[in-house]
Amino acid sequence: MLFRLLDFLLIAIVVLYVIKMIARFILPMLFQSVISKAQQQQNHRQNYQDIPKPDAKVTVDYIPGGQKNKVPDTEGEFIDYEEIK
Repeated sequence: MLFRLLDFLLIAIVVLYVIKMIARFILPMLFQSVISKAQQQQNHRQNYQDIPKPDAKVTVDYIPGGQKNKVPDTEGEFIDYEEIK
């Protein structure tokens, strides 16, 4: 029984040590890729903001005359309704 417990603890310590060694090499690479993507997005946003925007004035050259937005007589009448409780 004691041998199994010591065996389990030894294997657990070795596995954790191996995971720690792998994490020392892989995590900095992952963080570097995340940081570089964030920098690229920030540079893209800054470049987009540097583009001069056109003036926001609106001019209307033509106003169509004539028919207004009326409901034609063929569509029927609007009848008010009452809610029955």
